[in-house]
Amino acid sequence: MAHHKSAIKRIRQSRKSRIYNRQNKKTLKMAIRSLKEATTFEDAVAKYQKATSILDKVAAKGIIHKNNAANHKSALSKIVKKFAPSVN
Repeated sequence: MAHHKSAIKRIRQSRKSRIYNRQNKKTLKMAIRSLKEATTFEDAVAKYQKATSILDKVAAKGIIHKNNAANHKSALSKIVKKFAPSVN
């Protein structure tokens, strides 16, 4: 165990941030999973908007990198496009 006061505080802070980050990542994963399980185009669009909102918030807080968030959004948009009705 740490003996310095600053090290003890750092352990306390890192524990708190780890729990916070885990919760946010879990919320993000559930939103992405929900989008992948969508069945209709309207449902997929609604879930895409929710997932992108969560991605932006998580990236802004520094939990994931902004480029990682952009890559996720790109991949999710491809999933949504599969549901889009074809225009002929």
